Amino acid sequence: MRLPTLRRARSAEPGVITGTARLDRRTKRLVGRLRAGDVAVIDHVDLDRVAADSLVAVGVSAVLNVKPSISGRYPNLGPEVLVQAGIPLVDDLGEELFDRLREGETVRVEGGTVYRGEDVLGQGRRQDAESIGQSMAEAREGLSVQLEAFAANTMEYLKQERDLLLDGVGVPDIETRIAGRHVLVVIRGYDYQADLDVLRPYIREFKPVLVGVDGGADALIEAGYNPDMIIGDMDSVTDDALRCGAEVIVHAYPDGRAPGLARVHQLGVAAQTFAAAATSEDLALLLADEKGASLIVAVGTHYTLVEFLDKGRGGAASTFLTRLKVGGKLVDAKGVSRLYRQNISPSSLLLLVLSAIAAMASALAVSTVGKAYLGLAAEWWDNFVYSVQRLF
Repeated sequence: MRLPTLRRARSAEPGVITGTARLDRRTKRLVGRLRAGDVAVIDHVDLDRVAADSLVAVGVSAVLNVKPSISGRYPNLGPEVLVQAGIPLVDDLGEELFDRLREGETVRVEGGTVYRGEDVLGQGRRQDAESIGQSMAEAREGLSVQLEAFAANTMEYLKQERDLLLDGVGVPDIETRIAGRHVLVVIRGYDYQADLDVLRPYIREFKPVLVGVDGGADALIEAGYNPDMIIGDMDSVTDDALRCGAEVIVHAYPDGRAPGLARVHQLGVAAQTFAAAATSEDLALLLADEKGASLIVAVGTHYTLVEFLDKGRGGAASTFLTRLKVGGKLVDAKGVSRLYRQNISPSSLLLLVLSAIAAMASALAVSTVGKAYLGLAAEWWDNFVYSVQRLF
């Protein structure tokens, strides 16, 4: 049944954007279909920073959210990322937009109003830096409530996964050798590209086991590495990454169901499952710890309370307990990158070059071959000076 469209009502707000609409209720899944200049239509309460970063990376012309991008539960980071990147964000357009709009149709966004031709498809709130700042300030006042809920979720997770956390029960046997080695766990999260780039000296020196969590496998491949292992529910990793030869472990629900396993098998890739209520990144950390990794370096993971809440899932509570379990083995990539950032001053470089020249000169002066070359050089110089003198 076709819903009636609203007649056009002109918005007085400035700014007109036209583009091809792409729709999906899961932002992570939508990003794979988006192209630069598209208008992303999402269903995402409390838009998180990772989702916003992915939309910015694609280069969308606008983001239309049928839900509030900031609900007020906590100060989520995504809307600010979009606005700072200059991408218009229209909020709270209503569920009906998914029924009225079809994939691939051209839409026009004027202020907070969405048009298809002359028809109004929905009206929402156009966010800007001021409105987001006000909403974030209000959301910070509700952090205490969210902290209590986070603590309750953490205790519930501890009850469910006590055996996994304390004794490693349920961790699958793997072929990749981890014992005694460093493990680099890559999540396509905050600043993962910059961290991977700075970590190149570390990777060359220590040759860690490379573990990609879902799309983190593609991040490793894009950076020029081949992952040794891929862990996740397989909803954001590409087929090419799954076929790269890495050992694949599919994240399953506690009851054993693993929706991503069918996709892996369709590609002809062998895989096993790891059933737990934790997030995929936590499973990667727990597996590395249980298999005897000497050090675990994490790229793109979450560390602060706001980042935990920004994941927007009750399952994020597992992150806190996982870090307690892994303990001192876990190092944030940003810390490692600071240790391996090499800043050589011009004066130090000049001193190094001069030292090398001096060493070569000394070697020539004391060796028989060197003395012969120096004699030839001196003779050539004398002839050159004599030729110049004859000219005058």
